Amino acid sequence: MRKVGPYGVETLPQVCAAGSGPAGLAAGSGPAALAAHRGPAASIDVPAAPAVCRGALTERARLHWSLGDGGDPAALAEEFLAAHGLPLHDLTRPSTGQHGTGVCGAALYLSAAAGALLAGAPTGAPEPAPALPDLAVVVYQHAAAVDAVRAAIGRGDVYQSNLVGHAAAPYTGDPLPALSRLGALPGARYGGVLTGDGWAIGCASPETLVEVTDGQVITRPIKGTRPATATGRAELLASAKERAEHIMIVDLERNDLARIARTGTVTVDELFAVRRWCDLWQAESTVRAAAADGLGLADLLRATCPGGSVTGAPKLAALTQISALEPVGRGASMGALGWVAPGHVDLGLTIRTAAADGQRLHTWAGGGITWDSDAHAEVAEAAAKTTPIRATLAGR
Repeated sequence: MRKVGPYGVETLPQVCAAGSGPAGLAAGSGPAALAAHRGPAASIDVPAAPAVCRGALTERARLHWSLGDGGDPAALAEEFLAAHGLPLHDLTRPSTGQHGTGVCGAALYLSAAAGALLAGAPTGAPEPAPALPDLAVVVYQHAAAVDAVRAAIGRGDVYQSNLVGHAAAPYTGDPLPALSRLGALPGARYGGVLTGDGWAIGCASPETLVEVTDGQVITRPIKGTRPATATGRAELLASAKERAEHIMIVDLERNDLARIARTGTVTVDELFAVRRWCDLWQAESTVRAAAADGLGLADLLRATCPGGSVTGAPKLAALTQISALEPVGRGASMGALGWVAPGHVDLGLTIRTAAADGQRLHTWAGGGITWDSDAHAEVAEAAAKTTPIRATLAGR
C-alpha cells in the first residue's frame, strides 16, 4: 500500500488552501522552512494555468507517487483526476465546462524517471533529491465558489448554503478494520459500519438527523466547528458568524418538524451548546416536537431529508445551488444512517463518514457559507473535520 500524506494513509488528500500551511500538509512537500515560503493561495502560479484560474486557486486534493510505489503512474493520474471531477479518458471530447462547477483544473508533474518507466526504459541512477515525488497531481477549485454563494445571498436567493468537498484514494486489503476504527471514535453517537456486496460505509457521526420515541420527534443540528483547544472553544462561543449560521439552521429544522408535528408543539430545548467530538468543538441544538397523528416513516423522511445543517436555507434554493457548485456527488455523506423499528426511529446524519467501493476509499467534508464567510477559513474548517477521519483510517 502506497503511503502518502502525514497519516500514512494512501492519498486521502488534504482539503486545504493551497500554500496556507494548515496542519497536515501532504508528505513530500518539503521541510517546514520550504513550505513556509509557498505563500498565500493568490500567489499560486502553476505553469500554463488559464487566466480565469490564476489568483483564485484553492487546493482541493492531491496525489503523490514515487517509483518505489509500483503501478502505472499514467493510469493512476487519469483515475485520480476522474475521481475528482476531471474526466480525461477521452481528450477528443469537447470541454464540459468544469469552470462553472468550481473545479478549475489540476497541476500535473511527472519526473523524467517516471517518463522512462512509461516508455519501458531503465529509470536511471538514484535521484539526487529523493524527497521529490515522481508524480504529483494537485486538483484546484476556485475560491470563488464561496464568492458565488455570497453573491446569491446578496441577491436574496439563499441565506446560507453548505458546500461539500470529496476525496478518494485507492486501497488494498480489507477496508473493514479501518472503517470499524472510524465507527469507534469517541463521541460517535451513530458509530458503526454497514456493508453490502462490494461496498461498505463507516460512520462516526455525532449528529442526530431525526429521532422518534414515544411520539416525540427530535433533531439535534450541529453547526459551528473549532479545534478542541481552550482558544477554539472561546472563538466558537464568541463568533457572531457561527451563531447566526447556527440559528438559521435551527429555524430551518423547526420548520421541518412543524410539517409533521401537532400544532404548537415545536420547541427548542437547547440552543448552541458547545460539545466535543474527537479533536473538535461543535455547537449543537436540540429541537423537539410531538408527532402528528398517523405520522409514518415515509412522511418523516420527506420532511427531514436531507438534513438542514448540510444543505442551507431556504433548503430547496440551497440544494439547487449545491447541485451547480459541487463537481462531485455527496455519495454516502450528508445522508441518513441509523436504526428503525415499530414506534422507534433513530437516524444519524452521515457527517464524519467514509465509504469504500471495490477500489477506493471516499471521504467528504464541508461547511456552511454565509455572507460573512472567508473562503480560506471555510476550507481550513473542512480540513479540520477530516483530520480525525484520515488519522483513524490510517490506524494512527
